[in-house]
Amino acid sequence: QVQLVESGGGSVQTGGSLRLSCTASGSIYNLKLMGWYRQAPGKQREMVALINRNQLANYTDSVKGRFTISRDNAKKSVYLQMNNLRPDDTAVYFCNANLKRLAISDARDYWGQGTQVTVSP
Repeated sequence: QVQLVESGGGSVQTGGSLRLSCTASGSIYNLKLMGWYRQAPGKQREMVALINRNQLANYTDSVKGRFTISRDNAKKSVYLQMNNLRPDDTAVYFCNANLKRLAISDARDYWGQGTQVTVSP
């Protein structure tokens, strides 16, 4: 079984910072893409940032210049440093990993349980 465990959510005021962490555990053959998605009340889940094994990152436009994604392949972990937070960043943030459990298996997505980020005006 594969688990993604997140930490680091919380409440901050506008302009504040938070750092999210996520670690994958279990039987993993190849951890491909890792990243973060978020879902605000009444809205669809959206991609925030993704990063591959070579540290190549992609961000949604609204967080560019404010958020930084990174990963530690040895620790099977991904991080999201969020600076200059705004109220519209308020959402549940989900860790995502696209991985293969076996050499012969197809890659599929796994999700963390979600961590709440609340930014007050």
